[in-house]
Amino acid sequence: MKVTVYHAEQCDPKRCTTRRLDKKGYIKMVTHLNQLPKGALVLDPFATKAVSPEDREMVLKYGIAGLDCSWRRIDKSSPIFRGKKNHRSLPFLVAANPTNYGKPCILSTAEAVAATFYIVGLKNNAIQIMSSFKWGPHFLELNRELLEAYSRAESSREVVKIQNEFIGG
Repeated sequence: MKVTVYHAEQCDPKRCTTRRLDKKGYIKMVTHLNQLPKGALVLDPFATKAVSPEDREMVLKYGIAGLDCSWRRIDKSSPIFRGKKNHRSLPFLVAANPTNYGKPCILSTAEAVAATFYIVGLKNNAIQIMSSFKWGPHFLELNRELLEAYSRAESSREVVKIQNEFIGG
């Protein structure tokens, strides 16, 4: 599991999923952008391309890079992550974390990383990440139908099509 997360120090340390995953050794938490791995799949909510199974080799070879910041401040942090070819957004999923439970697309960093692993076909990694939280397995259960469908897609375009059909678009 190669996951590096830039931590913007904007969240409640007691609720921070990144800190917990870092303590367990599942991710590497960094405080400088130049510490993010080159070539990694960058989780970016503003990216035009969605995570899909076609990203599996990139994740296996270079890992995942994420941004841990407050959703309320995402506009200030987002320029850091715009415009690169390895940037991917996540398709529609519902949060299960206590802070944003039931909110669509407002995932914790742990949920985002787990969803990425699941979608690219590394489901055991997703399960391992989510098992670190009391509410974690519920995230996978709550989104199982969508995660399974996304993980069977052949391309980002197909992931978006599945998403749009699900939300009625």
